[in-house]
Amino acid sequence: MTATDRSIELINAAAQAAADRLAHDIIAYDVSDVLSITDAFLLASAPNDRQVKSIVDEIEEQLQKELGVKPVRREGDRDARWILLDYVDIVIHVQHSEERVFYALERLWKDCPEIALPEDAVRTRGKAEEHAQLNGSTEGDQS
Repeated sequence: MTATDRSIELINAAAQAAADRLAHDIIAYDVSDVLSITDAFLLASAPNDRQVKSIVDEIEEQLQKELGVKPVRREGDRDARWILLDYVDIVIHVQHSEERVFYALERLWKDCPEIALPEDAVRTRGKAEEHAQLNGSTEGDQS
């Protein structure tokens, strides 16, 4: 089984919204062969809590405006270090850069096929590392 066209449409709209809010290292995986609960995961990160929240808000707003969908669940708002948006067909993880490194979700899903994303999203790859080098190796929370 592969991700449905609708799931791919949602992933691409969410990836573009994340890129528009300057998310780092946006990547998506087709997890439909290994999970029965969803078709795809989108991962993105940001260097601070405020930006994590801003990215999530933009994704939610754009998916509602463009595709008429709302998440069935939103978790992690309180700390804004890892916010999850569950749209049933897709699940979006927006993490603080430190959580992204620590939990390494890419390692868990590396055997799943990557989903092609809009060019703006693809260009975000490596931005977290670039940002860390420009701002010192460890960056404190700026929220």
